[in-house]
Amino acid sequence: MTQASSTRSIPATGQIPRHVAIIMDGNGRWATQRMLPRTAGHVRGVQAVRRAVEACGRRGVEYLTLFAFSSENWRRPAQEVSLLMKLFVRTLEKEVDKLIAQGVRLRIVGDLAPFDRKLRDLIRDAEARTADQSSLVLTIAANYGGRWDILQATRALLADRPDLADHPEQLDEDALSARLAMAYAPEPDLFIRTGGEQRISNFLIWQLAYTELYFTPCYWPDFGAADIDQAFAWYRDRERRFGRTSEQLRTQT
Repeated sequence: MTQASSTRSIPATGQIPRHVAIIMDGNGRWATQRMLPRTAGHVRGVQAVRRAVEACGRRGVEYLTLFAFSSENWRRPAQEVSLLMKLFVRTLEKEVDKLIAQGVRLRIVGDLAPFDRKLRDLIRDAEARTADQSSLVLTIAANYGGRWDILQATRALLADRPDLADHPEQLDEDALSARLAMAYAPEPDLFIRTGGEQRISNFLIWQLAYTELYFTPCYWPDFGAADIDQAFAWYRDRERRFGRTSEQLRTQT
């Protein structure tokens, strides 16, 4: 089911964000500050993933999306990329039973073709085993890029509707967004980036049109429930206008 677009209608909002998207940044710098190899930060970051899943589930978040590996991360040193792939495999092998116990459904989005067969099989198995869970939808973006997402959606749309090449005026938002990798999820209410950087780095660039953007200097391995509460408190103070004026919001309350 295609979710409503924030540029075409005004979504319902609440005190707790329905969908939280996180760029988990700072693993390497966390390790470097402790004179450890960068890979140690990635290993420690898995613990922060567990904390985020548990904390969001307890607070009533319905969708949590984590940017684990971007399409640009292949540019990193080969040894680090290899470790990330092994860590992905190990995490899938160890964590799926825990996700099921918490009622978490796991979905993986991105271009999975470059991954080896074992990892792709583990991904399919994990998604199948958690498909009936409904407390929280956990999405891992792996080899994902926002521009890739829009391109693949456009290609899929033109493959389904070749007539659009001759009648581009018939193309609309709904037709394209239905083919995005995360068409099953509402647009994020809150975006969090750890590690101090203040950019979205090609993450969900279509879906973040009206998302509140929260940046924290905390490195991902140190990020926990208290940091999530701080981000949520900041979110509650935001005035979500979606193109309207503050006066319009005041007259509606």
